[in-house]
Amino acid sequence: MNPRSIASTALVLTSAAALLSACGGDDPATGDGGSAAAVVGVDYPRSDTDFWNSYIKYTPRFATELGLDLKTTNSQNDVAKLTSNVQSFISQGVRGVAMAPQDTAAIAPALQTLATKKIPVVTIDTRPDQGEVFMVVRADNRAYGEKACRFLGTKLSGSGKVVMLQGDLASINGRDRTEAFNDCMRKNYPGITIFGEATNWDGAVASQKLQIRLTEHPDIKGVYMQSSFALAGTLQLLKQRNLLVPPGDPKHVFVVSNDGIPKELEEIAAGNIDATVSQPADLYAKYALYYLKAAIDGRTFQPGPTDHDSTILQVREGLLEDQLSAPLVTADGGDYSGVPSRKPDDKTLWGNNIG
Repeated sequence: MNPRSIASTALVLTSAAALLSACGGDDPATGDGGSAAAVVGVDYPRSDTDFWNSYIKYTPRFATELGLDLKTTNSQNDVAKLTSNVQSFISQGVRGVAMAPQDTAAIAPALQTLATKKIPVVTIDTRPDQGEVFMVVRADNRAYGEKACRFLGTKLSGSGKVVMLQGDLASINGRDRTEAFNDCMRKNYPGITIFGEATNWDGAVASQKLQIRLTEHPDIKGVYMQSSFALAGTLQLLKQRNLLVPPGDPKHVFVVSNDGIPKELEEIAAGNIDATVSQPADLYAKYALYYLKAAIDGRTFQPGPTDHDSTILQVREGLLEDQLSAPLVTADGGDYSGVPSRKPDDKTLWGNNIG
């Protein structure tokens, strides 16, 4: 081939390459025109409960659907470890961070660090007391306490004694559920006595405190567990005291939980507990990542209804919260003082769809 032919061939090849680039030909490695998937960090708050293990299981699925590359850590309910994990994410160059801080006051410095680095944050399940985040993804935790109150108040006909196994009052969730339950009982069922027991979301602590209350007050007729962390211990104690009997038995103690894990749904169907509020582990994973991707893409949101059966609220200046649906679940799927419920075999409940 002569020099002129070689030059002509080179020009054609160069032009073809430029044309392919201009047309945005997909990179086989990324499938998106050559742009690499955004890397985001997700800190799992703990892995010692069925609820959070379900959340952990859902997260990679939705990351794949959204085209995100995940870096994950587990802070094990320790805010100091979470702070360290945040520094690790920063060093790995993540473009966004999702977290569920269990101590909602102590997380403020870590949020400030991320804000300084211009790394958007989405918090799941909990709302920080201070600090900047792009979106909070949680359910209305005051509604959890209200729904538990309405159910127990109805079942106890407005009188009796109830133990409330609180989570952690350093958490906005523990405070919201506790305050709403107490407010509702005081307003609507003043004849019910409530024994509030702080447990720090610890099943062993919850079991110990419930045992003491049952010993001091053998006529207790209701238990409100603010999370399924207390389920196994509560059932064991009731069984030991011959109180794990069907709902129609006069000795039955009415038990309401919060989470909606498969085990709770099974125990409602079996008549061992009576209700739960289904906290959406699947949607927490989905929308945490959805909002992280939106932040990276430069999107913004306003208060109001969403396209996924929830409402975005402005909970304080500059802070938005997407409050996802969390239905009451009962054996009969009935209405309790104006609160509708679903049966435990309802296929729309996430607890019936995890696999």
